[in-house]
Amino acid sequence: MSKLVKPHGSNSLKPLLLDGAARKAELERAKALPKIKMSSREVGDVIMLGIGGFTPLEGFMTKADWQGVCDGMKMASGLFWPIPITLSTDKATANGVKEGAEVALVDSESGEIMATMKVTDKYSIDKAHECMMVYKTVDLAHPGVKMVMDQGDVNLAGSVKVLSVGTFKEEYGDQFMTPAETRAMFEKLGWSKIAAFQTRNPMHRSHEYLAKIAIETMDGVLIHSLLGALKPGDIPAEVRSEAISVLVENYFAPNTVIQAGYPLDMRYAGPREALLHALFRQNYGCSHLIVGRDHAGVGDYYGPFDAQKIFDEIPKDALETKNMNIDWTFWCNKCGGMASQRTCPHTKEDRILLSGTKVRSMLSEGQDLPVEFSRPEVAKVLQKYYAGLSAEQNVKIELKGHSAA
Repeated sequence: MSKLVKPHGSNSLKPLLLDGAARKAELERAKALPKIKMSSREVGDVIMLGIGGFTPLEGFMTKADWQGVCDGMKMASGLFWPIPITLSTDKATANGVKEGAEVALVDSESGEIMATMKVTDKYSIDKAHECMMVYKTVDLAHPGVKMVMDQGDVNLAGSVKVLSVGTFKEEYGDQFMTPAETRAMFEKLGWSKIAAFQTRNPMHRSHEYLAKIAIETMDGVLIHSLLGALKPGDIPAEVRSEAISVLVENYFAPNTVIQAGYPLDMRYAGPREALLHALFRQNYGCSHLIVGRDHAGVGDYYGPFDAQKIFDEIPKDALETKNMNIDWTFWCNKCGGMASQRTCPHTKEDRILLSGTKVRSMLSEGQDLPVEFSRPEVAKVLQKYYAGLSAEQNVKIELKGHSAA
């Protein structure tokens, strides 16, 4: 019997991806169905449904689910879920689709048919309400808010049959692991206590320190990188992967870390997204999620530790995967190394606070990264990437909020 945490709301994973003859037949049938174009975020959600990352969901949420998740983080069934998983389209397209009809879901960028869906509900939403409940703001400068406001005017709900995981496997090879694959890997290694380290940045010294704190008390750490779309100025997944690989090879003991990636876009929803990160890490088999400063945040929309506090506000049995809170970490000149507020007695004058935003800002301005910020092997990978950017591609990174601290 497995010692790993159970998947969310289920005794087993529920991947919706068809394969073999079933996939071939459904794909052929899908060609004749009305087409619904999906955004990058929706494509990522479909792939997560396909690989079982969103177990036990069977498709996109109904209006009752949307309302319940926005207002109380509960679907109509009572299942805990912190962020709406919805599909939208424009009014004209929605008018041509009857409830009960089947549609093909298409990646708007590649044109690939990703899934089919039986439409059970068509509804409009109060977008500003979703933004206030999930993102705590309606400011269009917030990338998650802009994503919601740019959605079509009508949401379509229904169960899906997933036909593709896009190009993730081709692009990232073994790093793109499904929940079934990470669980099998953990079982093979004999791990049952696993901390997931969520990252959309290359790992600087503070990240390395967080992971090593977790390794001291866990069987191992899953360094789980976001492979989907980010905001301008963020470092692409393939560069991050290379930077993390050289860090793991040179500075972590063997068989303590697995590096993998998952296909979602960032929503930048701060506290609510931290809960979603814990939820799907439960499906990947992780018993804990490392939650540090400004988890899944952007700018100064959230307090530096709001993502830790929200875990105290949900029912105790909402998730099996628990938060592993770690305090503000930094380089201390007097300590001569990494430390946290709980371990270091020195003043802020002795401390160098690190953030992914600060690292990206220095790199975008052509500055060298000091050893207090980054391991030299990691810095080399990142500098090579930035040296290859044109002036237009090199987005200036503004330091504000907690990143400027």
